[in-house]
Amino acid sequence: MQRVPILIGSVALLVALGVALHTANFTSYLGDDPAACNNCHVMDTAYESWFHGSHARWATCNDCHTPHEILPKYMTKTEAGFRHVSAFVLGDIPPAIRARESSRQIVQENCIRCHQATVEDVLDGAMKFDTYCFECHRQVAHGARGIALSPLLHQEGSQ
Repeated sequence: MQRVPILIGSVALLVALGVALHTANFTSYLGDDPAACNNCHVMDTAYESWFHGSHARWATCNDCHTPHEILPKYMTKTEAGFRHVSAFVLGDIPPAIRARESSRQIVQENCIRCHQATVEDVLDGAMKFDTYCFECHRQVAHGARGIALSPLLHQEGSQ
């Protein structure tokens, strides 16, 4: 007889989880659509600057910010998603998201992967190769730091 309450509780929990995942449009986070990355206002500047920048034609957020192998990609997305949901639920949303060291490594590896020929030219030359690509090329993907190229939020009644 104890199995009935456990079964009912388990089914109720699964239904609640399913409704929550459906309401949050969970499956959108499994894909590569940059709009999913921009669901939180803290990403407005990064999304807007990417959208108007040179990389928008060639790369999505995942092309730069996640590994390309399937398992590491979804492990990275899961870890980041957990951190983002936790920040939202706990009300600890930062004014701007900054890359962690592990994220910097992923971005660096993806810069090299896409720009292999350029990297080989650099390695053959006299230029030192002891910094991240984005230290010199910071404005390429997202424009100047902290500056949105196009305002997203307008006061009601103003343009």
